[in-house]
Amino acid sequence: MRVLLVEDDDPVAEALIPALTRRGLSVRRLPSAAGVLDAVPEVEVILLDLTLPDVDGVVLCRQIREVSGDVAVIMVTARGEVNDRILGLGSGADDYVVKPYNVDELVARMQAVRRRRTDRAARPSGSTELDGVRVDLDRHEVTVDGRPVALSRKEFQVLALIFGARGAVCGRELILDEVWGHASAAENRSLDVHVATLRTKLGRPELIKTVRGVGYRLSGQPG
Repeated sequence: MRVLLVEDDDPVAEALIPALTRRGLSVRRLPSAAGVLDAVPEVEVILLDLTLPDVDGVVLCRQIREVSGDVAVIMVTARGEVNDRILGLGSGADDYVVKPYNVDELVARMQAVRRRRTDRAARPSGSTELDGVRVDLDRHEVTVDGRPVALSRKEFQVLALIFGARGAVCGRELILDEVWGHASAAENRSLDVHVATLRTKLGRPELIKTVRGVGYRLSGQPG
């Protein structure tokens, strides 16, 4: 795994780099935001400190997401307040780790977020349809009986995941992880609202079934 460590604290970097290298990772370090965007295409995971000398890490994370939706970003920081976590994850980070941390746990988190992003890239393309509702995965479009339906980005992602399960149950945790990146009480409530909105917008209240405490499934198998 090719890793970019964005860390301005020399002692922290000097301790972490050999620890990651011993575990088989290839690590490059930058002490500030300078050069990070240029390095994004060359790495798979970015370990991003939030307290940098030139740009706040949250701002840098947004900039990274503007140039790449594929690279995994894990914020590694001393900022441990809930609001900091929400802000960090909301800026596009895949995970949030508070210092001090266990290196083996950090590596496990890196492997997990990279695996999730690899799985996303391998998802099927094309279109699928059930009960007149057609979901075009390539064009990010939804039509009902041939008429386009305007959905928000998250609404489309939720619908695409449920359709992708092809009639099997699509778990709440999977949807929350894929669409919101985390699963707090607020995101759980937001998911319920998004599903209710989808039922209304699609005009098919029975299309998406609730499996209480587990997730959602379609009323049939799409073709």
